[in-house]
This record gives sequence, structure tokens and C-alpha cells, in this order.
Amino acid sequence: MKIIGTGSALPEKVVTNDMLAGFLDTSDEWITTRTGIRTRRLLSHETLRELALKAAQAALQSSGLRPEDIDYLICSNVANSYVSPSLGSIVLGQLGCSCPTFDMNGACAGLVYSLDVADAFLKSRDMKNILIVAAEQPSRFCSWHDRATCVLFGDGASAMVVTQGEGFKDFRLTGDTHTEVMYYKRQMERTPYDRVEEPTEPLVMNGREVFRLAVEACINDVDTLLERNGMTGADVDLFLLHQANMRIIECIREHLGQPKEKFPTNIQKYGNTSSASIGILMDEMSRSGELKDGQTVMLSAFGGGFVTAAALLKWSAIQY
Repeated sequence: MKIIGTGSALPEKVVTNDMLAGFLDTSDEWITTRTGIRTRRLLSHETLRELALKAAQAALQSSGLRPEDIDYLICSNVANSYVSPSLGSIVLGQLGCSCPTFDMNGACAGLVYSLDVADAFLKSRDMKNILIVAAEQPSRFCSWHDRATCVLFGDGASAMVVTQGEGFKDFRLTGDTHTEVMYYKRQMERTPYDRVEEPTEPLVMNGREVFRLAVEACINDVDTLLERNGMTGADVDLFLLHQANMRIIECIREHLGQPKEKFPTNIQKYGNTSSASIGILMDEMSRSGELKDGQTVMLSAFGGGFVTAAALLKWSAIQY
């Protein structure tokens, strides 16, 4: 499987750390030193559906394919205003595709999970082209009175078209149960017989434990893929990691003993955009020429659950 098209879309509204300090007990220095984030993009007048569509259209255009050429659409999404129909179904209709679709909730690892599923579909079914869309609005999960969570997130969407061919070499996915470390609960409609109280709760996160789990899990995933493929960190040209926290990225880099230029980031501009983050980074780097033909690339992400996903691939340049 190889990537033949990428796209991304971000809200227009730029929110700085100083703007947050206007109503939170925080500061630009407090946020930047702990997370690396300086600004983030938040949905205001747009909708997540619009961002998802823009990213998908950009990926489709760069691939040179038409909507009718897509055999499957996988949408990575944790939550949006629609429970049903799925976000993938909505994007499908707006694009003019006529193919199966489903939503994947793999938390922040959802994009790499979707790539693994797409790889399996291309190998086992009569399919040629799959569109993957990762669209997230984690800003709507948080209490905007809680400086420990709301300063971390931004909204955004990314997309890519994958097809049969040489590119992805290996995947590693893991899952474990650590519900208490990070969760977001929404109350469902009540019935006359419901006796269980499950109130809505904004995002709850044990920051220290998330940090520990993320670093340990990502290091384990990356090391496993390298060992399995007879490689070391020096054999990888770029590590595109989930953009959750600059300190997490730095811990992984130090473990691998690789230079900073191998670990590109955009978290300082966009914050944590959940499963959209790696795709946004990849689209920006591909369009700017920073991703070069033949480079070996490692993807690695982690998310609530606790789930992790990593992938090893050889990049093929895309003409935009």
C-alpha cells in the first residue's frame, strides 16, 4: 500500500496562549514550557463536517482520482455533533462518492489504525483506492475552566488516498484498558427504566500518567518495528509522531538518540488535533517538499483507551 494523495484543513480562528490567559489562571510561559504549544485553531463559524470535506477534496485532487474511483472511505473521528449518520457517511455524500464507509474511533491513534485497516482491505478484497479522513474537534471535549486540558487541544482535519503498491512495510497496534487515565463521557437519552446515573463529564485526564504511558508505549512500538525490520533509528529519515506534547516527542527522540531535524513538529501552531495531527503534518511537509521521494518514515501515535499504533513506510513523492 502507498499514499498517492494528501490533504488537510484547519479552522480560521487562531487562539493564542495570551488569549487563554485572559480568562484562565495560566500564561504563555506556563503553557509553552509544559506543552510546546503557542497557538491552536478552533472551530467558530465553521463545522467539523466542512473541515472534513475540504481535507478530503484536497487529498482526492492531489491523487488525480475522481470520487467514483474511491472503493472505500474510512473516517477517523472520536466525536462530532452527529451520532448517526456517521461523519464518513456525510462526507461521502458531499464528495459524490458511491462506496462503503464507516467511522473509526481509535482516539488519537485513529489515523494509523485506519491505515492498517486500509492495508488489510487492499490485500484481501477487490479494491484499488481507499480514502481516509481524520477529522476531530477535541476542543469540544474539554471544560474551558480547566487549564490542565483545554489549553492542549486544537481542531482540524486531514485526509489521504491510499492505493495498491509498494510503500508501507509494517504496522504495530496495541490496546489496553486504562479508562481512569483519560476519558470523556456524554449522557445518552434516558428511558423510563434506566436506573444508572451516568452524567456528562468533560475530558478528565491524569496528565502525569498519560505522559508516562505515551512515552513508554511509543518507544516500545518504535523499537519493535525497528527490530522486526532489522533497522535502527539511524535508518529512519523522519519520525512523524502524534503531536500531543513537545516533551513527549523529545523523550522519544532522546531514547532513540536521533537529531531533532528527524522529528518535525507543528504542535506549536495547532496544538493536539487528535487523530488528524499526523495527517496534517504529513500534508504540510509533502506540499512543501520536506518529505522526499524514497525517504524512510516512521509514524507513531497513542490515544485514550489506552491504544497505540505505529507504521513504517517508504515515502513516494506526490505531485501537487
